[in-house]
Amino acid sequence: MAIRRAVLFDVDGTLIDALAGQRRIWHEWAERFDLDPSLVYETALRTRPVDTVSELLPGRDPLPLVAVFDQLENVEAEHGPLTGIDGAALLLSALEPNTWALVTSNAERRVSVRFRRLGLPLPGVIVDNLATRAGKPSPDPYLLAAHRLGVDPRDCLVIEDAPSGVAAGLAAGMTAWSVNGELPVGGAHRHFRTLADAADDILGFLAGHDVHAASV
Repeated sequence: MAIRRAVLFDVDGTLIDALAGQRRIWHEWAERFDLDPSLVYETALRTRPVDTVSELLPGRDPLPLVAVFDQLENVEAEHGPLTGIDGAALLLSALEPNTWALVTSNAERRVSVRFRRLGLPLPGVIVDNLATRAGKPSPDPYLLAAHRLGVDPRDCLVIEDAPSGVAAGLAAGMTAWSVNGELPVGGAHRHFRTLADAADDILGFLAGHDVHAASV
């Protein structure tokens, strides 16, 4: 029997681009709490919102602080600027059900809204920022996605654009590829300048091909 494989995608920066809106709302959030917007956004890029506010405002209850951000981003998800990463629509449409999942530091409801706005297919498994106690770079989100798909972590491919996500995939014992950057993310097994460049090899991985050699 063939070994089942799965591809686990990060969302923001990997499949969709909503960074302009996220930068704007983190800037607004930072000003409400008299924080440096640049420092806040830099922190937000590598952590979940709850981890961001806990790190920047230690000793305070993070839940109401996150609620302020959630209100801002709920509106942004519905109406803010948004584009799909080149190649995302074609690649996701080519994937078979139960062979892929989304693993995001955002909320599932906002991911779903943005995917529907772009006409992108949604998988049956979405692991969001509330699904596990620890977020990336902890392996927990990726391990949960593999569990929900019923696939051994060793047979999962992680597609990421950020160091914390690649670190999470590696810690989960998975193959990790980085995309959408001129330079590879440290630790990634392979790197592709664009998601579109990686598409054929992603499909090849799912088909059981040996695609672990270094990319050009």
